[in-house]
Amino acid sequence: MRGGLWQLGQSITRRLAQADKKAITRRYFASEADLKKTVLYDFHIAHGGKMVPFAGWSMPIQYKDSIMDSTINCREHGSLFDVSHMCGLSLNGKDCIPFLEKLVIADVAGLAPGTGTLTVFTNEKGGAIDDSVITKVTDDHIYLVVNAGCRDKDLAHIEEHMKSFKAKGGQVSWHIHDERSLLALQGPLAAPVLQHLTKEDLSKIYFGEFRMLDINGSHCFLTRTGYTGEDGFEISVPSDNAVDLAKAILDKSEGKVRLTGLGARDSLRLEAGLFIWQ
Repeated sequence: MRGGLWQLGQSITRRLAQADKKAITRRYFASEADLKKTVLYDFHIAHGGKMVPFAGWSMPIQYKDSIMDSTINCREHGSLFDVSHMCGLSLNGKDCIPFLEKLVIADVAGLAPGTGTLTVFTNEKGGAIDDSVITKVTDDHIYLVVNAGCRDKDLAHIEEHMKSFKAKGGQVSWHIHDERSLLALQGPLAAPVLQHLTKEDLSKIYFGEFRMLDINGSHCFLTRTGYTGEDGFEISVPSDNAVDLAKAILDKSEGKVRLTGLGARDSLRLEAGLFIWQ
């Protein structure tokens, strides 16, 4: 396993070294001045993050350790990813479930409250627009996350259909959670480390389940999920508290959980056989 992982890490590193800044800029359709920054941008820089353009955002590709070392550390201990470039939103109203079921291939009504599923937004011909993780919080509240690279077209698609749905008497509204940041804590130490920061018994939260709870003194949305092939959580936290939460997670891990960038994210997903949507 290590041989193949080493070759993958070296391949990614060589490709990054060979790609000049203009090529990267062309790929993601944004100049450095146009790139958006998450609230953890300065935190990344302070910890040696190498920032690159990704889906219109300036995101860390790696930190001081190599991509291979970051990948192995996630498997053996844990990783903390800033995924705040992704778009979280809520659908509310008594008809939010039938509305969403017109857009995705999922039995949303059949989900138990506090559970979720991976799904796909489809176009009028049944083709895929984007994948998404959706959670049925209650019968009148759906929480979902869409990919950063597809944000604009996803939101336009939802808004277009929502106008038509409401014009026919449907009761649904939405809120885009731009006031929140999103952290992904992944790896074998994810639950033990996070348990230090909340009174909720995390052992009672199973894969795919969702809770609203206090973590490190902040009201968070917590989903036991991830896209690395490891156990872990995605934590939606008020942006004003995101840096403090990241610091607390790293501190409670005693150095075993490390900040991890897009390079290791890609190698972890590839190793686990999980699709990477750009």
